[in-house]
Amino acid sequence: MKLPTPQTIEVFVNHSNLDGLKILQLSDLHINKKMLENSLNKLVKICNNLDYDFAVITGDIIDCKVRYIKEKLKILNTLAKNRPVYFISGNHDIVYGLEEMKKELNSFFFMDNTSTYFEFKNNKIYIIGLADRFSKFFKIKRDEKKVLNLLLQNNATIFISHQPKDYILATKTNTELFLCGHTHGGQIFPFHYLVKLFQPFLSGLFYRNKTTIYVNKGLGTWGIDYRYKANNEISILKLIAKSVE
Repeated sequence: MKLPTPQTIEVFVNHSNLDGLKILQLSDLHINKKMLENSLNKLVKICNNLDYDFAVITGDIIDCKVRYIKEKLKILNTLAKNRPVYFISGNHDIVYGLEEMKKELNSFFFMDNTSTYFEFKNNKIYIIGLADRFSKFFKIKRDEKKVLNLLLQNNATIFISHQPKDYILATKTNTELFLCGHTHGGQIFPFHYLVKLFQPFLSGLFYRNKTTIYVNKGLGTWGIDYRYKANNEISILKLIAKSVE
């Protein structure tokens, strides 16, 4: 895994309580047997030197059985040493062993179908997560109704899910910020066009109704260990209160 230079992206949101909040977003690490432990040590070191309030990982952390990568997950687990890390499931996590992965990442907050909050400038910032759409194939509950109700109940809300398709729940509820991954930004051009047949957004920043959307291109790769015209990313999202329509 080649590690990119971290980027800071200014993101407009409606709610004044979110103004100045900085979120580290990682996605789609796809940790497997071939990935070097040194790469993960470097990733944690890079992130620890960044200025942010909390981190989110929007799915697909693993890409093989957990028993083969326990030491690598222990390294990743140290990312939560200084600041909170919130994560949700991705389709690969479900396939290769979500429960086993959760045990190894015991310093992280697992957010599938649940909510919590982060104190920022004496205000509560709500974080709400949804299980991946692949859950149904493994008899894992994906509780859209519960998540929809949670989104409706709370202001200053950040919604995290693996796939861009779930932005619909965010726009239905005027959620401030929706963060996702899954697409790898197409990973290898011209597969960008294929991804666009299945997902509403490929990568980057979008505004729909009163919701801000950010699709992270991820860090790892799937299938072929190669990217073309879809660089991987480590992103700090700096939230700025401004009217979003």
